[in-house]
Amino acid sequence: MESELSFSAADLAQTRFAVSPMWEVVTSYRALTGAAGPGTAAPHRRWAAQVRPRLARAGLDRGWLAALIPAGGYLADFLNPTPAGPFPTLSSELDAIRRAPAAQVRDDLRKLLAEQPGNARLHLLDRAPEQALRKVTDEIETYWELALAPYWARIQKVLEADVFHRARQVAEHGSARVLGELHETVRWDDGTLRLVRRHCALTRDQAGSGLLLVPSVFAWPRILTRSVHPDPPQLAYPARGIGSLWDPRPAAATDAVAAVLGRSRTLLLTELDTPASTTQLAAHCGLSAAGTSQHLIALRNAGLVTAHRSGRSVLYARTAVADQLLNP
Repeated sequence: MESELSFSAADLAQTRFAVSPMWEVVTSYRALTGAAGPGTAAPHRRWAAQVRPRLARAGLDRGWLAALIPAGGYLADFLNPTPAGPFPTLSSELDAIRRAPAAQVRDDLRKLLAEQPGNARLHLLDRAPEQALRKVTDEIETYWELALAPYWARIQKVLEADVFHRARQVAEHGSARVLGELHETVRWDDGTLRLVRRHCALTRDQAGSGLLLVPSVFAWPRILTRSVHPDPPQLAYPARGIGSLWDPRPAAATDAVAAVLGRSRTLLLTELDTPASTTQLAAHCGLSAAGTSQHLIALRNAGLVTAHRSGRSVLYARTAVADQLLNP
């Protein structure tokens, strides 16, 4: 099936990019629990192996997100509100979800219930959307802390690099070339964007003017679309550079960093190529738990690590600033 999205001069003028945390929530959840199951797409297997047990312990493999982002088929459109700017925060997108019109929510639920007629959570959301949406967004916040927040610095770097690259391409070669290079199933042809092998139609009469282009780490290897009038249509496409996203990063400047931070703190930073708890870090680095905790507090105060709640534990993750220190 081929879908066509026509463009006027005004539509091209209103075409823009955005980095959306909620698109990463939706696409990453499907990557973890979708039709592929344990056979998560190759680029993300290292990440999935770390995250999947955390979700199971928290029950997030069978909660609200499981109902709204099923293994296959339709995804609830209200989970991806149109961002107001190029770099919305998760909290601003969650606010927009909580404000989603009941009519839109029920329209999405009608499509989901056609595929999951016995899903009790969907029926509850249909009966009382305002109250249920608060529970949905609470679950999204928990999912974010477990699955994405510890890795967000490196994910965000890839997404922003994609936007800046394509913005430069627009300036140098024009919008038509960039639109034609988004994905193998996307083609620009004489004022029309053609999407081939699409199960859902994307036409201008289904949505508003313009086009919102959203790079996504977890959309690979496909594209996803959202078309809800009067919002501009959204197209989430695989970001450039995801092939090496989860590769361990060699620390090229440890001696120089150790001269400033000390060897113990530098060792902790190098170990944090994968998010870890205080207990795990202490065992791996041969340090006491108390000493490790003190070092992590100092590193966090310096903006070199972040802390994220995972059940009864706290996972520490290296920041982009620390990455730059270790790999100048």
